[in-house]
Amino acid sequence: MPLRLAVLPDFPAEGWPSMDLCADMLLAHLPQSVRAERVCPPFRRVACRLPVVGRKNAAFNADRLLNRFATFPNFARRNRGRFDCFHVVDHTYAQLVHSLPGERTGVYCHDLDAFRCLIEPARDPRPWWFRRLARRIMSGLQRAAVVFHNSTQTGEELRRFGLVDPAKLVYAPLGIAPQFTPTGAGVCLPWLDTLTGSPWVLHVGSCIPRKRIDVLFDVVAAVRREVPELRLVKVGGEWSADQKRQLDRLGLSGNVVHVTGLSRTELAEVYRRAPVVLVPSEAEGFGLPAIEALACGSAVIASDLPVLREVGGEVVTYHPVGDVPAWAGAVMNHLTKRDWISDRAARLAWAGRYRWATHAGTIAATYGRILRGEPLCGSSS
Repeated sequence: MPLRLAVLPDFPAEGWPSMDLCADMLLAHLPQSVRAERVCPPFRRVACRLPVVGRKNAAFNADRLLNRFATFPNFARRNRGRFDCFHVVDHTYAQLVHSLPGERTGVYCHDLDAFRCLIEPARDPRPWWFRRLARRIMSGLQRAAVVFHNSTQTGEELRRFGLVDPAKLVYAPLGIAPQFTPTGAGVCLPWLDTLTGSPWVLHVGSCIPRKRIDVLFDVVAAVRREVPELRLVKVGGEWSADQKRQLDRLGLSGNVVHVTGLSRTELAEVYRRAPVVLVPSEAEGFGLPAIEALACGSAVIASDLPVLREVGGEVVTYHPVGDVPAWAGAVMNHLTKRDWISDRAARLAWAGRYRWATHAGTIAATYGRILRGEPLCGSSS
């Protein structure tokens, strides 16, 4: 009999492309011994429909809380009898474990951001209600039978803060979607064609604080003093008020191409044509844009973090977090070809080790062990 696995993803309406990717790739690559099904209720819009209030971001965030902590848990509870095991794709949805049989449920942990206000409150101070929700999520994570993690760094943090029994940890790194290859079908992106022949740098991801968009802007501004025609292409995220003010202060507003909603095929084309990809984050759980860029043959400059060194190996160039002169010098060296960032063949070879089939196989095998009552031996490395 095939293992019946419920895959519980993020609500698509929340707009987290990386989490949507994780759910899609898992479902596409699970072995035939698993009969998997996406289990997710429709996203209910309540506050967003209210006049005036519904036009504000606060209304959407209120709906997010309603759906995450009421609609989805109730839906999961109604479906718990249909499956052998349950897989929560995103640890920020770990509150769902309280509505499921914990002994047959697993959670994939991408990073510890959701729990930072509890484990390092001075670093991430939050109001009481936020901490209460974080505790609900964290207790769900702790109740799960298995916690998958994407990098050894994330696993070490889970152990160091004592969040999860080490015997429950299973290392299952992410993979690279099939669209991210060094050659493509020549996607038509008129805005990208306008950059042909001009120097530009690329950043992919959200605009949350740990991504250090402030450093990204400062680096671009510093390089533009030597290369005035340099432009920044930013894929994803939404500018904060502070970020908008910084763009204006640095005189960058007219030199940034900010695009959202790209398909994976379109994003792969942007990677392939990017002179260099920048990852200036101060913290990452994995660093998916780095390996996607490498898989497309792109050169990458990244923050010198243990997790990014783990993911990028020797084919990425690293510089200290927030060291604008060092980053600007690295970009200049690359644009002027004074310092070529690794060999393209080496980048492609390194990226080849990240496969969604391996990720899905590890997850499937782990749930098989759980059903057979076997220990998760040797899987926490």
